[in-house]
Amino acid sequence: MYKIGWFSTGRDKAARDLLKTVYREIKKGNISVEISFVFSNREKGENPESDKFFVLVRKYGFPLIAFSSAKFRPDLRKKDLEEWRKEYHHRVIKLLKNYPIDLIVLAGHMLIVSAEICEKYKMINLHPAKPAGPKGTWQEVIWQLIRDKEKESGVMMHLVTPELDAGPAISYCTYSICGKKFDKLWQRLNAKLKIKNLEMIIKEEGESEPLFKKIREEGLKREFPLIVYTIKNLANGKIKIKNNQIFVGNQHYPNGYCLNKEIKVTIK
Repeated sequence: MYKIGWFSTGRDKAARDLLKTVYREIKKGNISVEISFVFSNREKGENPESDKFFVLVRKYGFPLIAFSSAKFRPDLRKKDLEEWRKEYHHRVIKLLKNYPIDLIVLAGHMLIVSAEICEKYKMINLHPAKPAGPKGTWQEVIWQLIRDKEKESGVMMHLVTPELDAGPAISYCTYSICGKKFDKLWQRLNAKLKIKNLEMIIKEEGESEPLFKKIREEGLKREFPLIVYTIKNLANGKIKIKNNQIFVGNQHYPNGYCLNKEIKVTIK
């Protein structure tokens, strides 16, 4: 059985919903994996949302490893963040040593991991852009798409490497941000841009700006299915990671494997 470790801060409902989704797919037999453990960088009592997450983890019977990043060497964290990150994740590696792992999934893990841990394990992470798309948080990605007047966006799973958000794409899907669903929203934004610049709109409207909201909505629809299909294809051996390169069969996919067809069916 393909064994995965699940890393999540458990900071919100989305973190719980993602674990629920994967758990349901496992129980249905749609994904042949076993979750060896769930790791969180929070401990019980630190936050009501992560406490709810821990309840869910225990309900499903997954071993929980909770190791507070907030409580670990706060003096060092203030003095030298990079050294703190090394020490913290070195301790994490020790906590994981008795658990079999083929893959670690970062599913709402709100810490940048150290070079040591991402070199020791195969780790994958969700990024809310297509390969070669904007980097940064999902908010930064969407605003950059708007600045550049892009016609397409996407979501990808990528391999975690020491360089932040620079690991090779494993899988991805794309979606249009123009056409029937979007044209009126672009027109409304362009009308506002005749009066004020984009930075003012970002400051005044933020995530409530209609075009921004619609792009986010379309991306969210695809995030969970992409994670599920990616784990499934890694577990059944269709997608293979060899020397930080992605293969399907013997074919190398330097930009990741496109899952548009599978996800289009799922989100209908």
